Amino acid sequence: MSRLKPLRMPNATKGHRTDLFSGPMSEANRTSRKKKSARPAAKPGAKAGRGKKKAKAKARPVLTAATADRHVLYEAAVQNPDAELDFVTRTFKRLRGRSLLAIREDFCGTGFTSATWVARKPEHTAHGLDLDQPTIDWGLKHHMSKLTDEQRSRVQLHNCNVLTPIEESQDVDAVLAMNFSYWIFKTRDELRNYFAIVRESMKKDGVFFLDHYGGWESQRHQTDRKRCTGFTYLWEQHKFNPVTFDAECRIHFEFRDGTKMNSAFAYHWRMWQLPEIQELLKEAGFRKVGVYWEGDDNKGGGNGIFRETKNPAVCPVSLSYIVAER
Repeated sequence: MSRLKPLRMPNATKGHRTDLFSGPMSEANRTSRKKKSARPAAKPGAKAGRGKKKAKAKARPVLTAATADRHVLYEAAVQNPDAELDFVTRTFKRLRGRSLLAIREDFCGTGFTSATWVARKPEHTAHGLDLDQPTIDWGLKHHMSKLTDEQRSRVQLHNCNVLTPIEESQDVDAVLAMNFSYWIFKTRDELRNYFAIVRESMKKDGVFFLDHYGGWESQRHQTDRKRCTGFTYLWEQHKFNPVTFDAECRIHFEFRDGTKMNSAFAYHWRMWQLPEIQELLKEAGFRKVGVYWEGDDNKGGGNGIFRETKNPAVCPVSLSYIVAER
């Protein structure tokens, strides 16, 4: 169980995710408040050093709405590709009795997960699909550039629609659709069609991994906050329609100088429920579908451990993985 919205990840970048197809791409609005000093006060009674002067420690740059990069902030606050890939790798091995080697990251955004995957082992390969070229370009500059030449040869980010994946991104062991980005599809026909396309993109023993969040608190207007190094992350559930289950969620960032980056990312989704998703996956041809529920840390949050279950504890906000076997 978890009370604070998607911190493991929203393709945000999403974490991620990311926006609707690559992490929400609404432009950030910046507002200023009365500025406060970012420099900490000197400790009472501090004395000047004696003898040879020590070199001053290099001060860490102070983040502000004007200087911060929203993708950097998103990845620091939301995404955790290593934890996600640990779950995917472990679950695939248990289900298939072999190692996971080739993945496709749908709605990949900056390709953070794909870059992390190929850096893990020399036999790993990855393809990332996303509609937003500027977001892909950011990932090429900030993630792919940090890989070795050999690692870069095993990962490709493609500017294309997940509904029409290019041929070279098919025949993979697993497809990942994380950060709830597949919620961009708002009708049963659209979502079933996407699931069928994913199924045909994998090997005969392929596995499809998705994530999900729900619970009664996910359906009301509220804003949760998380303190991060140099800034505060805000997840706002801005609107929810109980008739259509259409939802609008936003991510904002606040800084120590009082400035704020409003709507750095915005999501317009249908909040699909677990029974609906499981039904549509089976209608799309997947043989078996399981739900892996996050455990409780006994402090009102999640413990990061996901286990398959059919009857979990009822939580105000829950995070889970959906695992569909071809």
